[in-house]
Amino acid sequence: MSTPPARTPSAPSWPHCAHGADPAIDPVGCRGIHVPGHTACLAHLADADRSGYLACLAPGSDVDHRGTPFTGPLLDALLGSLRDPTTGHPCLGDAAFESAIFERYAGFGAATFQGNAQFESATFQGDAWFGSATFQGDARFESTTFKGDAGFWSTTFQGDAGFESAIFERYAGFGAATFQGDAQFGAATFQGDARFGAAAFRDNARFWSTIFQSDAGFESATFERYARFESATFQDNARFESATFQGQAWFKSATFQGDAGFESATFQDDVRFDQVGFERSASLGPLLCSGRVKLTGAVFSGPAILSFAARRLECRRTRWSSTAELRLRYATVDFAHAVFEHPLTITAWTYPFVLPDGRPVAEQAFADAPDAAVRMASLRGVDAAHLILADVDLSGCLLTRTVHLDQMRLEGTCSFDTVPPGTRWRRGRPMRFTQRRTLAEEHHWRASQTTAVRGWNSAVFDAEHVGPLQLAPVYRALRKAFEDGKHEPGAADFYYGEMEMRRHADDIPRSERNLLTVYWALSGYGLRASRALGWLAAAMLVTIVLLMGFGLPKDSPKQEATGTVPPGGGTVTFEIGKADPQNPTGNRFTSERFDKAVTVTLNSVVFRSSGQDLTTTGTYIEMTSRVTEPVLLGLAVLAVRNRVKR
Repeated sequence: MSTPPARTPSAPSWPHCAHGADPAIDPVGCRGIHVPGHTACLAHLADADRSGYLACLAPGSDVDHRGTPFTGPLLDALLGSLRDPTTGHPCLGDAAFESAIFERYAGFGAATFQGNAQFESATFQGDAWFGSATFQGDARFESTTFKGDAGFWSTTFQGDAGFESAIFERYAGFGAATFQGDAQFGAATFQGDARFGAAAFRDNARFWSTIFQSDAGFESATFERYARFESATFQDNARFESATFQGQAWFKSATFQGDAGFESATFQDDVRFDQVGFERSASLGPLLCSGRVKLTGAVFSGPAILSFAARRLECRRTRWSSTAELRLRYATVDFAHAVFEHPLTITAWTYPFVLPDGRPVAEQAFADAPDAAVRMASLRGVDAAHLILADVDLSGCLLTRTVHLDQMRLEGTCSFDTVPPGTRWRRGRPMRFTQRRTLAEEHHWRASQTTAVRGWNSAVFDAEHVGPLQLAPVYRALRKAFEDGKHEPGAADFYYGEMEMRRHADDIPRSERNLLTVYWALSGYGLRASRALGWLAAAMLVTIVLLMGFGLPKDSPKQEATGTVPPGGGTVTFEIGKADPQNPTGNRFTSERFDKAVTVTLNSVVFRSSGQDLTTTGTYIEMTSRVTEPVLLGLAVLAVRNRVKR
């Protein structure tokens, strides 16, 4: 098999020096552009011609040395000809160094580029130093290769700075640099440490598809507009401690193969970690975000501790492959369809976060917040078997279609929504709802009914409408979770909600719903002692009135003995009987009759015979009382037990 011919290098688009060209090996030769008025580049120009050219340069002159190879002395001579005598630093106009080769140390420290600076595809074989340099126009370093250290400390980029596809094989230092225009690092590769500490990005900063093969440090950096690290790869540690992002920050699809440090970082707008992969243990924060922290689709392969003070945290479709703890303040959390295989704890942090040096994290951005409470927005689609919630607000949380909700652990003060307080009016009739814990979905369902009263939270929007049929199992699962946690009074509220949903569900037979309605009306499903006692008092009062009116006879029947004495003596046979009790013809509502009626009624409550002589009607009244009133008393006792049981 024949070897394919070597690819012939193409000639540059500018008139080039061609020094050392060899038709067999390198037909192009030196690619350096001609010095004006000559046919060679600056590196291969005759000494006299080079000296003449350099003598014609002045501070602020335009220079064009594309493709030119520079040794250290040659670059020093060029910059010396452009040195401003008042400042002692080089001053260049438009500077074109595209595809230039800097063979040794390239020192542009404190230089001023008054025009555009073009270093596209240049190669720095030694160290490159641009410390304290000022680029007043655009600075183009696209596809540039830095084989040695690259220093841009305290450099000022007043125009756009382009480092797309640049390769930093060793250290890259941008500490205290200022980017007043767009900073574009798309597809750049950092094979050594990258330091952006105290850098200021005053326009858009783009690092998409960038590869950081060693430490990447952005400590105390300031991004005044967009900062995009989309699809960036951090193969070692990524340090953003005390960094400030004044615009949106995008880390979408980035990969953190080492530690990701965001201690005391501040995001004044949204920060997006969508589809980000954290391949090792992740300790994010404490960080502050005045907008949203989006972790949608993020994957945490190792243990994770997230400490956020944010307006909203979106963790939809996240995957947690190890234990995790979320310590939050002020945040509304959306955890819909998240997947976690090990215990995951979401905790509302009571006090401001503390930095390792003992200083509390400043929270001036949340001065207008009513409190630091953490509110859950959704747990739909989550397998809650390993979920632990501590001191969070669940009043607005969507819980339908949550799997293993009965195994979720609720610790501390986890609050739910309640029914509308006070007396409400519906169709001219007063209504008062029994106070209990309720779900956000029940609020939305009741508010959507045509007969709804005011007070149900219609602001709880549920795009996928759910009704009693879907809510009953949710209440049942929460009841079991509270019972397993030995919190019987709390479980009673969810039992009440479950029965309410069953009473309104369309799939329940009408006869069963009618029975549930009676159960609700008499005792609030065996949970409202006051209601059962009220009905008991009413039943006893009715019994007393009926007994006084129809049940007690006018006089206590007297026994009569009758018999016949045989002539001449012998055995006497007596027959003892008494007359049937008769209703009085006069005043039936006297104190004496009231006392007797109360005695009969009280005895009927505990299912005992009163021992009183009653009329036939009174006998039936007592029998009815002996059946109904003990049941009402039992419901009242059951309700009290359900409220005090531990």
